[in-house]
Amino acid sequence: MSVFPLNDGEVTALLDQAFAEDVASGDVTCALVIGENENLTATMNAREDMVVVGTQLATATFKRLDVNAEITTHVSDGDKVTAGTPLMTISGKARALLTGERTALNIMQHLSGIATLTKAYVDQINHTEAKLLDTRKTIPGLRALAKYATLMGGSTNHRMGLFDAVMIKDNHLAVAGSVEKAVKAAKSTGRSDIQVECDTLEQVTAAVDAGANSLLLDNMSPATLCEALALVDGKIPCEASGGVTLDTIKKIAETGVNYISVGRLTQSAPAVDIGLDYRS
Repeated sequence: MSVFPLNDGEVTALLDQAFAEDVASGDVTCALVIGENENLTATMNAREDMVVVGTQLATATFKRLDVNAEITTHVSDGDKVTAGTPLMTISGKARALLTGERTALNIMQHLSGIATLTKAYVDQINHTEAKLLDTRKTIPGLRALAKYATLMGGSTNHRMGLFDAVMIKDNHLAVAGSVEKAVKAAKSTGRSDIQVECDTLEQVTAAVDAGANSLLLDNMSPATLCEALALVDGKIPCEASGGVTLDTIKKIAETGVNYISVGRLTQSAPAVDIGLDYRS
């Protein structure tokens, strides 16, 4: 994924859902307090340091409510900005812009939060060859956007879903009976993208011997990771995963592992602070 992931129809569907839950039959406050012909100019500002994501969706939000709104974006997705940086300027019908304010901010705060946390993780491992991966731990319906946000923060996208790679995990192994049986069953279909999750060094050896194409080394300490990598001896790529934090990722990367996946990027990234400030 290298470009904005939603087409026009998907953006429309997203905004349909957002306005259905937030606006529904109408913005009663604007209808009662703001004159129909009143205009508004406002600036969306970063209130903390962040990596910005969501400018296209914020623009689409305001344009959906006021097609004639004049919007100037001052940054691009993926830009790192400091507190106080203006992100966009919006001019148009006051009722429309105020009705769309929260939806636009929610989207940008959430996606920019993901990108900002991702960048913090990437900064910890830039001195190594390890690449940061995202996961499937995303809010249902928002995966494409969440993974786009991690990409803007500097990560590499992992599989988008269950459909695009074979990942044999602990529960698959429990049902299949062994690493060897699970890998053999997958390879019998001609697949060459078989990754096996390994919790022990014994599983590492078994997965390599069975012909796995890559390994996910789960919840291993740096010392155990080094042992696992020695067993693999560069034959196939290895990914470290499980409870990785900003405090631990540097040591994990320094083991020489190829990839590190972090569920926190999309599962629990805090929203950043962005405001829409009136300009007189």
